[in-house]
Amino acid sequence: MELYWILFFSSLYGLVRGQGVYAPANAQIVHSGAACNFKDDNISERIYTIKEGDTLVLQCIVKGHPRPQVRWTKTAGSASDKFQETSIYNETLRIEGIQRVQGGRYYCKADNGVGVAAIKSIRVDVQYLDTPILTVHQTISDVRGSYYQERTVFLRCTVNSNPPVRFIWKRANKVIEQSKDNGVDIYEPLYTQGETKVLKLKNLRPKDFADYTCQVSVRNVCGIQDKSVTFRLTNNTTPPMIRLSVNDTVVVDPGQDVILTCEVIAGFPQPAVTWSRYPNPLPLSAQVRGPSLILRAVTPADAGFYNCTAVNNVGNPARKNVNLVVRTMSNLTFQITPDSNKDSETIQMGRELKLSCHVDATPQDKVNYTWYKNGALVFNSDSLLLLRSDPDMAPGTSSLEIVEMKFRDLATYSCMANFPGSRVPELRVDINISQNSVSPPVLSVPPELQIVSVREGGNAELACLVIDGKPRPPILWSRMEKDLLMPSGKPMEETPDGRLRLKNVSRDMMGVYRCQTAPYNGLNIKRREAQVQLNVQYPPILNPVFQDVRSRNYQTVTLRCTVLRSSPPRLTDIRWLRNGEFIRMLMPDLKETPEMKFKLEPSNNGSYECRISNSVGTSACTFNVSANPYDAEFYFDTPNPVRILKGNNYSYNLQWTQKEPQATDRIIGYWLNIRKNKQNLLSKQIDLRGKEPEKGVLMSYTISDLRIPLSYEVRLAPITTYSTGDYVTRIIQYSEPYTYPRSSDQVCGFEDGQICGFSQDRSDVFDWTRQNNLTQNPKRSANTGPETDRSGTKEGYYMYIEASRPRAPGDKARLLSPLFNMSSVKGPRGSARVPYCVSFYYHMKGKHIGTLNVLLRVRSIAPVDTLVWTKSGHQGPNWNKASFDISPSGPFQIVFEGIRGQNFEGDIAIDDVSITIGKCKEDETVANAVLTEGSCSRPLASWLTFGLCCFFSLLYR
Repeated sequence: MELYWILFFSSLYGLVRGQGVYAPANAQIVHSGAACNFKDDNISERIYTIKEGDTLVLQCIVKGHPRPQVRWTKTAGSASDKFQETSIYNETLRIEGIQRVQGGRYYCKADNGVGVAAIKSIRVDVQYLDTPILTVHQTISDVRGSYYQERTVFLRCTVNSNPPVRFIWKRANKVIEQSKDNGVDIYEPLYTQGETKVLKLKNLRPKDFADYTCQVSVRNVCGIQDKSVTFRLTNNTTPPMIRLSVNDTVVVDPGQDVILTCEVIAGFPQPAVTWSRYPNPLPLSAQVRGPSLILRAVTPADAGFYNCTAVNNVGNPARKNVNLVVRTMSNLTFQITPDSNKDSETIQMGRELKLSCHVDATPQDKVNYTWYKNGALVFNSDSLLLLRSDPDMAPGTSSLEIVEMKFRDLATYSCMANFPGSRVPELRVDINISQNSVSPPVLSVPPELQIVSVREGGNAELACLVIDGKPRPPILWSRMEKDLLMPSGKPMEETPDGRLRLKNVSRDMMGVYRCQTAPYNGLNIKRREAQVQLNVQYPPILNPVFQDVRSRNYQTVTLRCTVLRSSPPRLTDIRWLRNGEFIRMLMPDLKETPEMKFKLEPSNNGSYECRISNSVGTSACTFNVSANPYDAEFYFDTPNPVRILKGNNYSYNLQWTQKEPQATDRIIGYWLNIRKNKQNLLSKQIDLRGKEPEKGVLMSYTISDLRIPLSYEVRLAPITTYSTGDYVTRIIQYSEPYTYPRSSDQVCGFEDGQICGFSQDRSDVFDWTRQNNLTQNPKRSANTGPETDRSGTKEGYYMYIEASRPRAPGDKARLLSPLFNMSSVKGPRGSARVPYCVSFYYHMKGKHIGTLNVLLRVRSIAPVDTLVWTKSGHQGPNWNKASFDISPSGPFQIVFEGIRGQNFEGDIAIDDVSITIGKCKEDETVANAVLTEGSCSRPLASWLTFGLCCFFSLLYR
């Protein structure tokens, strides 16, 4: 069958002539997925309850024009926790296998740049129940002057859960009731983590030796089943005790095997033994065999505190710790300190001289230092003093002091460090002391290396040379700025030859670097310092990098490219190109901001590029210059865009606005392209017939003869005299609408789960409920509410409000009809408004019946609710019919508002709702319709009714 398309140019000026439709974002959060419960609490915060491990799905439904962008963020469980930095840009938030730590407040932020962004929040409450932990504690006390001892047992049951649990204690599967057993006491202790309940067995009796079960329950919330733990209490029940096979500290050489055994010497039931390490986890090579921990060929990385824990849930766990130390030794250094009392920097005869030796070792206090002079062992004497630990030096430093130095003291001294009895190799350093071998260092930076320039991404070498001095110390590098670290991430770096080599240099490495002599492996005197400047060169940084420039043809266009930063700052060249080809022009002034002006014509539209160079490289500003119109902006909030046609077809009301219509040449029409499965079904040019689009004003076309239930891709592009803009694309699809009744026999009886497109108002206190006789609560109040639907069948459904707890007097529930669009319906001659007839049945039986109101909600810049019908109090046991006329001024909804009365016998129900075009028949119109728009201008039955009508008209407007 051939498919035909009919396009109707509906309205250039939108829903209201001359009124813009640009609107700030509006958001609403709805849920799907595995929700256990969804409710509003007392402060109107929306709460989503979900079971741990289920899938969380939240959707942010947005309105606003242009289409808002949606961003999801989250805070943790309390307001004091920091806001998460990560965000999800999507209308749907989905979390698979949600965990308890992911509970909290989620925010949906919708922003389209018009007005203030819309923010909605919802609190996600993750429900869970852990397996409880049962521990036993015992006390023995003397009673009545030590004539006998009283033994008391405390069974403590602890669990983590959400919501709070209910505890049930059982002895041999029989529930323990405190009121029926004087020998037990059940209470909740203070200052405990998690939820805890204690069962106290006072003055232990023979029957108290039994199996005890702690059962915890969250009352099957989210389908979470009860959990329990059982403990057998006997006369032999005792807490655990352990002992270790080694001392508290174990020192070993690298490569040795270590076996740590934790022996259980007491405890019933048999305690379970576990091993752990602090602060790191157990090594991957560790083996646990029963109570023993085996470490093969240990390395320094295996060192740490190892903990043995024995648990049998009686008393406190038994713990023992072992500090495992693996010997290491490295980096043996020396220092030569001239007579510090004379501020000397050279060796002088007759003065003191100190030689110091330090090694980095573990354990530091177990290192043994030995000094030699020309290969001979040094002993304490009047001229040579040995200090095992020099208090003037770093801990673990050994020194040899030469008193009143003489020529015989000029020699080669050796310092050896080792661990006695260890296989760790010893380290040795030689210090040559002679008149020519020791002199202060001289630090120098060659003039050509005082400023080093390098291109970003290249390699650099900073040099700080010791040109004189013996022995020559290593050089330490750091940044002059205190808060800046070296490129390696350390505050200081050592170089043995004074050359700092940097790779892949970036601009954040630019700055001044300090070099200084190290106080070790040389003279321990005042440090020598110097500085080196590192300059990182990079091409100019420009603004804008890219800019879309639109203009009318034959108008002057100005392009400007600003240099934000450049290293070096001096520019060497500026060039302008169009579509990749050089534009011949006078050389611009290199000291001014590059600028280009020209008259835009159809022949010079295109891509313009401003290339700016320095001695390092070239950067570019790119401008896309054209007279092409901006994109059309689809309007996604069209009320009821789908209409059912004859047969299996439907039509779609496509609406859009034009972005910046005055920025380019006049828009004369649009190309409309409709595709299905990437195949073109229609390409048509729409002529605006001389009417020019206005900013923010809706345009619309109705596309007919679409097939149910297919969806289609619609592409739209604006057309000017000289060019065509880019296509924008959206998907239109069929959605099952509420069929508006055209006669009294077409009504909504709420028989389907979609309740004819009606919806609950989120701003009320509670909701209307869909029900029939078969789904009624058998414990419901007998003196209120209907037995059947309006037709008298038990299978038929209706909507009602439940007045029982937790409802309070004055609580409101609102049910909203679908939105009725007025744009395609014409009123009678001489009238701009279309009359509608609202008809429904109501049931109001009970001595505590409150009020049923019907309101007309007209959609405008802000929705306006107007009372059009009301009824209060008991109205008998039968269904009653109401019908009245309305003449709305725009798109509208009908709101059924039920208000709870003073007590629980106040259920209100409605059924068989119809909203039809045209006035109600005279015999169906009820006298208690208090207000319809324009009704005060019609002839009324009496002056009294006329007065009441005008009074309510003024009151509710």
